[in-house]
Formats: sequence, structure tokens, C-alpha cells
Amino acid sequence: MFSRTAEYALRAMVWLAEKHGLPQTTQQIAAASQAPPDYLAKVLQLLGRAGLVRAHRGLHGGFSLARPPERLTILQIVNAVDPIRRISECPLQLDAHAVHLCPLHRRLDEAMAMIEKALASSTLAELIEAPAGSQPLCNVSAAGAEA
Repeated sequence: MFSRTAEYALRAMVWLAEKHGLPQTTQQIAAASQAPPDYLAKVLQLLGRAGLVRAHRGLHGGFSLARPPERLTILQIVNAVDPIRRISECPLQLDAHAVHLCPLHRRLDEAMAMIEKALASSTLAELIEAPAGSQPLCNVSAAGAEA
């Protein structure tokens, strides 16, 4: 459902949120998020342009979150790198549908609206708050600890 770009962006942002504002290099983030470093660099540029991460220059430079994790939604992260596309007109460009979507495309757009709503109501902070006794599906923290 989500592109690899969005997946890498989410993994990187989770890693940065776990680092509590300490700048992380692209190499550190790539190792932790299991993303190709060159590709991740482009993803981080997109996140920077959207104002979600901040670049720090110098010896101890890298990237950090531009805002607290509580103020970053999953929708903001996804839309910064690969915006969710809503259906506003007939993808088949059929004159008979004019301004009204056919039942198929209306349902698809309604599903996208529900996804947007769910992602907009979920924050980055919620992703790093693991409930007691749960096991993460992806072991991002363990992978980064080795780096």
C-alpha cells in the first residue's frame, strides 16, 4: 500500500524520535532503518524540505527531528515523501461520470479518506511508545544498536 520511500521515511523518523534530538548521520540512520544510504539521503532531503527534520553541519552533525514527536503525524511524514493521492475525477476520464465518481472510484476514494484520517490522528510519539510486553514487528532499534 505504501511506497518503499514512505516506509524508509517512517523508519528513519522513528529512529530519530528514539534518539531524543541527538543528530544522527545518514549512515547511522540507514543502518538502523535498514535503508540504502544513498536513497535514504534523498528521503531525508524531502523530509527536510517539508520541515520535519533539521540538518546539522559539522563534526557532530547529522539529522534530527525539527519538532517533538508528539507534534508530527504519520500523515505529515508520508505526505512529505509520497503524498496520498485522492480520486477527485474519473481516472478513466469518462464523460458520463462528469463531476461524480462512479461507485468503484467513490469507494476507493472513501477508503483513502479513512486512511488519511487514521494517519492524521497517529503521531510519531505513539509509534515509539511500545506497550509493555509487546514485540515490535520490525526490529529497528536492535538493528541500529549494532551500528
